[in-house]
Formats: sequence, structure tokens, C-alpha cells
Amino acid sequence: MVEVVSPGVQRLAGACAIVAGVVGFLYSAAFVVVAGGAAPQLGLGPSWILLLVGSLFGSFALVVVYLRVRQVEPAIALWSLVLGAAGAIGAAMHAAYEVALALNPFGTATAATSQVDPRGFLTFGTTALALFGISWLMRRGGGFPGGLGTLGYLSSVLLVLVYLGRLIIVTPTNPLVLVPAGLEGFIVNPVWYIWLGLSLQRVTTRP
Repeated sequence: MVEVVSPGVQRLAGACAIVAGVVGFLYSAAFVVVAGGAAPQLGLGPSWILLLVGSLFGSFALVVVYLRVRQVEPAIALWSLVLGAAGAIGAAMHAAYEVALALNPFGTATAATSQVDPRGFLTFGTTALALFGISWLMRRGGGFPGGLGTLGYLSSVLLVLVYLGRLIIVTPTNPLVLVPAGLEGFIVNPVWYIWLGLSLQRVTTRP
């Protein structure tokens, strides 16, 4: 059984997911430009604002997904929601921390690693686990396309690779970090969120 969610809420969640996908693409573009040294000023605020906005919009979409898939396996659904919320809040806090530093810097050593999200543990690692659980549930119920769940699996793997790269290699220009980050940020994650948003929008039009 699919959890009943009002059409208005589903439309709002679909719009939020689409915004998260578009903003995620723009954030990745800013990340690559900053990492390449072409426009380092983007890292002083605009790119982090994009991450903050995308995290908040995406978190609402994930709550509606939870309501649609929790009947498949309630424990995994709740676990995925908790991890997803932690990842979204962690990413938002990470971004807010960096924006605060950009506005009132107090030393580059402190800015090198976020104190609330070290090496992207929440932004990439925890979010990867949440997305894996959500994708598993999507493929078993909730009225979502099977391909959306498969793409979610791929996204979760890429997020793990990005986290491990940031944890072990650190340097964002290293191909082992930049390639999975580019694939995830430019293609997989934006497509997943936009596809999710369109799926939520279509559900409301069914009789």
C-alpha cells in the first residue's frame, strides 16, 4: 500500500526535488571551477550557498519519498530517512559554516576542514547510505520507476567514492576525487533529483 500524501504536498515535493537537482548541478560546476583554480572566488560564498539551498530543498523531497515507501519495509525506510536528514542537515551546516567564514574569516587553518562535517562525512558518506536504502525501497514499492532506484544505487556508490577520496587523498584536483565527483555532481545526482521531481509531479495527475 502506498502512503497517502496530498496532491499539493506531492507537487511541492516534486518542485523541491527539481530545484535540488538544478542547484546540485550548479554547485558541482562551481566546485570544478574552484578546484581547477579558474575562479577561486566562487568558493568564498556562492558555491556554498548553492549547497545550502540544495540540501534544504532536497530534504523535503526525501520526506515525501519516505511516506510513499515506508510500507515496503518500515525499519529500512525510517533508517534511510534518519540518515538522509542527517546528511542534508550536515551539508547545510557545512555550507553555512563556510559562508560564515567567507563573511568573517578568522584564519585559513580553521577553514580547511569543516568542524561539523569533516571531509564530507555527512554530505557524502551518510547521504550515500540513505540513498542506497531509499533506492532499495523504491525498487520494491511506492509507485516509482525501477530505473530511478537503479540510478540511486549508482549515486550512492559515487558518493562513497567521493567521501573516501576526500578522506584519504584530500586534494580535490586528484582524478580519483574529481572523476567520481564530476559524474555524481554533473550527471547522476541532478538527473536523479529531477527524475524524482517529475515522478512526484506525475503521481498527482493520476485518477
